[in-house]
Amino acid sequence: MFVAVGLDLSSSDHKQRVELLLSQYGFKRMQEGLFEHTSITENQLKRLKRDLDNTTDYYDRIRIYQYPLENTLVISSLKNKKWTKLIARL
Repeated sequence: MFVAVGLDLSSSDHKQRVELLLSQYGFKRMQEGLFEHTSITENQLKRLKRDLDNTTDYYDRIRIYQYPLENTLVISSLKNKKWTKLIARL
């Protein structure tokens, strides 16, 4: 599954920790605040979300774009320490 992660973090300390975490999961930095992975599993992604939740605070924002997941585009967003999900069916 292809996954892209967009970051809008509140401090440089959070940025360093999240970027290190993403590199540990095999993500490659494409642009400032944008990382991609082409072969992450669903279980790894669940662990990544949990780790991101533990690494960030209330003011950080993260968007995760997953495709394809059961022929859909799934956008997960972390905002105000809450995950929301948008599913776009094809």
